[in-house]
Amino acid sequence: MAAIGSAVGLGNVWRFPYVCYENGGGAFLIPYFVALFTAGIPLMILEFSVGHWARSAPPQAFKKINKKFEWFGWWTALLPFTVAIYYVVIMAWCFSYMIYAVDLRWGSNAAVFFSNFLGDTGTPLNFGEISIPVLLGLIAIWLSVFLILYKGVGRIGKVVALTVPIPTILLIILTIRGATLPGAIEGISYYLTPNFSQLGNVNVWLAAYAQVFFSIGVAQGIMITYASFLKKKSDLSNNAFIVSLADAGTSFLAGFTVFSVVGYLAMKQGIGIQALGSDIAGPHLTFITYPTAISLLPFAAAFFGVIFFIALLTFGIDSAFSMIEPISASAHSKWKISKAKTTGIMCIIGFIFSAFFAAGNGRYLVEIMDHFLANFGLVLIGLIECLILGWFFTVRKLRDHANKTSDIKIGRWWEILI
Repeated sequence: MAAIGSAVGLGNVWRFPYVCYENGGGAFLIPYFVALFTAGIPLMILEFSVGHWARSAPPQAFKKINKKFEWFGWWTALLPFTVAIYYVVIMAWCFSYMIYAVDLRWGSNAAVFFSNFLGDTGTPLNFGEISIPVLLGLIAIWLSVFLILYKGVGRIGKVVALTVPIPTILLIILTIRGATLPGAIEGISYYLTPNFSQLGNVNVWLAAYAQVFFSIGVAQGIMITYASFLKKKSDLSNNAFIVSLADAGTSFLAGFTVFSVVGYLAMKQGIGIQALGSDIAGPHLTFITYPTAISLLPFAAAFFGVIFFIALLTFGIDSAFSMIEPISASAHSKWKISKAKTTGIMCIIGFIFSAFFAAGNGRYLVEIMDHFLANFGLVLIGLIECLILGWFFTVRKLRDHANKTSDIKIGRWWEILI
């Protein structure tokens, strides 16, 4: 359940729809599912097997494989922590917007409101002033992460028992509401209809693989860490398929949720979906386009606004604390520092760096970090991970280990994909 909570997060509801839109709508779904089955699920099985076999955090796991590769384990543990620094900033935005949604405070011009909310300076080079609402949101999020993690994995299980089903139910409610709106069919049609000419674009395929890596949590040390806590007889292959498909299913559902509302907004404005342009790119989609559409709902607009941002927050919190767990568990294992201290130190460091994103240029810093870490950092680590485990440990050993406890026996095809 914790692994599902980690995989299903803002990457599904915030990132997937706009990446899908930027890469041709329905055309993106083909490389996305190809990436899921050729890289996402195989890597999930790989990381579950490594963590379960080593019973250790990433640095210690790779050290058991070969002492020379302990550094890589630290790299995989540090990357999600780096992602968390800007990830919690987006959650802080959601935290504030959840409150603003009560009275639809963004009014008739959500773009201006979002800009004023951030204290937008218009350029990444102009620091500007600190946004107090964002800073307060960061304090709330980092404190929540600490309170969830500092007592170890026992508390995580109790938290995800609520934070996994609740946002899923809310997302289903939003999807049903969106599908009943006028213009929703046009939005969903754009989402599902592929433009096959996009399949020849290398960038579309890179975006698909990057989205899979970012969303399901592979190449980040997270799944290795969680798998180290699994029981010895846990069904590794089955768990890997369940987590990966649950994540992909949530992304697919979120596409219906968002594109139905996008179709409604385009209809209300009397324009085509493509004419919305940059309004469906990056944070615009979640914090400008969606709030604008919510304001136009004929009834219960505030209700649907509140549950949308509650869903985002509850999806995000599981992923947020899972990004801190690898580095916290690694430090705890390496230096025998108490879990409370390592978690506290990581959360304080994370908050300090996140605070820079509360400045007027924060939105641009978020977009820059997301572009480079998600599109290049994760893919690079995934490739290196496959090379290390394929050449210096042999994936056959891991396949045999996984098959000992799994109902679904993985064959030679898995070794070839790795």
